[in-house]
Amino acid sequence: MSIFSSLQEFIYWVLVAVPSILVASTVHEYAHAYTAFKLGDPTAKAEGRLTLNPIKHIDPIGALSMIIFRFGWSKPVPINEYNFEKREAYTALTALAGPVSNILLASLAGIVNYFLNFQDSPLIVYLLYIFATINIALAIFNLIPIPPLDGHKIVRALLPKGIRYYWEQLEKYSLILILLLILPFSPLQKYTFAFIGNTLDTFLKLLGF
Repeated sequence: MSIFSSLQEFIYWVLVAVPSILVASTVHEYAHAYTAFKLGDPTAKAEGRLTLNPIKHIDPIGALSMIIFRFGWSKPVPINEYNFEKREAYTALTALAGPVSNILLASLAGIVNYFLNFQDSPLIVYLLYIFATINIALAIFNLIPIPPLDGHKIVRALLPKGIRYYWEQLEKYSLILILLLILPFSPLQKYTFAFIGNTLDTFLKLLGF
């Protein structure tokens, strides 16, 4: 690959993908904060995270990593689950709100593409496709049931009480587990990305892309 084509690809990433990621991650974190607040935990609101202002949700290192390495993260919304009347159930609902918000955004992109019929405007179709892709990928990844991802909290609420304690102990190994999923030399990395890719393709077909 030439330096010119590499530069073109990088410019595309910054101009097209990064704004979509910014919107997707902002709405994702806002959904967490809003749901937690509605269920009785004011922590996120008290810390200024109950907002759609992306600046409040950006992690500087995560944002830089996203631009350079195409993998990054936002600041997790602070949740005090002991403020919930039903700790495990409401924490699970709060966790689920993030991925659900991304699926709704992706669905909105599909609906707009279908009803407004942008077939004569391939650029708009492409932008909607990228937006839907990023939102679905973010939702799928976060639903993987390992800490610190949302899926871990969701599964916890479904487990018998006798197992929950041991499930919670996995949080001690959050960094190790997440690295096992994403690092190129990890034996789990290819299975993780194959799962995300296959599920993503299915969702995109359902949305008409």
